[in-house]
Amino acid sequence: MNGQCCTPQKKTYRNDEEKKQLTKRLNIIEGQIRGIKQMIEDDRYCDDVLTQMLAVNKALDSLENVILEKHLERCIAKQIKEGNTDVTEEIMNLFKKMR
Repeated sequence: MNGQCCTPQKKTYRNDEEKKQLTKRLNIIEGQIRGIKQMIEDDRYCDDVLTQMLAVNKALDSLENVILEKHLERCIAKQIKEGNTDVTEEIMNLFKKMR
């Protein structure tokens, strides 16, 4: 096979508004991460740093939930409608990774 994959890469196409919303959330998270880095450099109190880290974790969890919901509604549902029952294994593996 000369090292080439014979199956197409899976993609999820998102409309411009959805991309805008996801990017906005990611930009906020990125700013929070930079803030934590600055807090470390400024020798801020551990409790303050940990509180900011909790906020980042919650923001990531929230983003994860949005993407998972869309994945189930759009990608998984479409594959099931098309008769692809192998998708159940894919979703089970995803849930295992998320634990």
